Amino acid sequence: MPELSHRRRMLVLAICCMSLLIVSLDNTVLNVALPTLRRELDASVSGMQWTIDAYTLVLASLLMLAGSTADRIGRRRVFEAGLVVFTLGSVLCSLAPNLECLVAFRTVQAVGGSMLNPVAMSIITNTFTEPRERARAIGVWGGVVGISMAAGPLVGGVLVDSVGWRSIFWINLPVGLAALVLTARYVPESRAPKPRRPDPVGQLLVIGLLGALTYAIIEAPSAGWTSPLILAFAATAVAALVGLVLYEPRRAEPLIDLRFFRSAPFSGATVIAVAAFAALGGFLFLSTLYLQDVRGLDALHAGLWMLPMAAMTLVCAPLSGRLVGSRGPRLSLLVAGVAMTASGVLFAAFEAEEAAPSRVLAYVLFGLGFGFVNAPITNTAVAGMPRAQAGVAAAVASTSRQIGQTLGVAVIGAVLASGVAAAHTASYADDFTGASRPAWWVIAGCGLAVLVLGALSSGAWARGTARRTALPRPIPPFR
Repeated sequence: MPELSHRRRMLVLAICCMSLLIVSLDNTVLNVALPTLRRELDASVSGMQWTIDAYTLVLASLLMLAGSTADRIGRRRVFEAGLVVFTLGSVLCSLAPNLECLVAFRTVQAVGGSMLNPVAMSIITNTFTEPRERARAIGVWGGVVGISMAAGPLVGGVLVDSVGWRSIFWINLPVGLAALVLTARYVPESRAPKPRRPDPVGQLLVIGLLGALTYAIIEAPSAGWTSPLILAFAATAVAALVGLVLYEPRRAEPLIDLRFFRSAPFSGATVIAVAAFAALGGFLFLSTLYLQDVRGLDALHAGLWMLPMAAMTLVCAPLSGRLVGSRGPRLSLLVAGVAMTASGVLFAAFEAEEAAPSRVLAYVLFGLGFGFVNAPITNTAVAGMPRAQAGVAAAVASTSRQIGQTLGVAVIGAVLASGVAAAHTASYADDFTGASRPAWWVIAGCGLAVLVLGALSSGAWARGTARRTALPRPIPPFR
């Protein structure tokens, strides 16, 4: 990629952030619409889970393929294709006649989305080559997640209450088209000096692992945890995981270079991303259903209640990026872990949702923690990787996020559905409140994982493993 002026680099960053905005906004907007979808499309808890997880599951399955493809054939070309497919998928979602079609069209959106975020991060990595400047750019990138969290519930609430849930997909059209025009005009083409070979077997194993695992978790409460169907899908997930571990190290150019996981900072960032985004997915899922179905709020007022969380994410993400750039990832990860754990414990042990002040405090703490966690994840995952593999490295970070959000919605939804089914109280509100307690403890556990792994993966020992991992890769037995 040619050297760009400071103004041009800022413009490239803004264009890349536009893609992140529409991909992130789509889930926060849809979360607010879940109770409406449940009523209008007669969706069960698992049906609501699939409207979220069909999107994040396909994203997680295809992100690494999109990243390596972009490194091979051109990042701008793949980015533009992603914008076209994502915008088309948004139009189809707005026209969906039933829940099954909506879930199917969400997968179309996800195919386009898989070509946006990792490729945009790769473009940013190759545009901002100075480490401190790159960390700050990634902080801005993380701040866009806060913008989507702030704008999503409000915009979604207004649209759902005034126009209807279908209109939440229309907002992607002008942003997607504008990003497409600006990309063609201002983003230079770039690709890896030595293109990587495709890995179709590895890609199929990733799809099998994530798809089978998610299906087993979501459908288990209704089908039964020991039913032959659930056990078959669980066995498929285990077999796919074993296949990945055995097959990928033998590839000269694997889809997932397992050698990088010998680096404690890289492995820590990957698992932290899964834990943090699992907490986010579960937090939004529980909060939306509680505020609308238990408290009886409309979509707009439910969105207003979540504004403190979104505002803290918006404020803290750029601060975290600057802190990572100047002092490294450790402090940001510790702050994130403490804040997210405290938020989950407030709901699980102290029933924070019952009183307005404690509810706001819990939302503020979660937003603070999530705001601090994003920049160190991304920076640690990308830093130290060869620039020629920037797309793959960025895709691993993005994949971890989507896997986390997919599992968060799946696990939290399954815990909630099992609790509601087992409850024998007089009202749905009582059923939901009691059934959500174990789910909030799961979220608190995710926050604790961020804290512990953040401390373990950012010390001197961890940095030593990263240096050893950076040594040249040995030649595998066969290609």
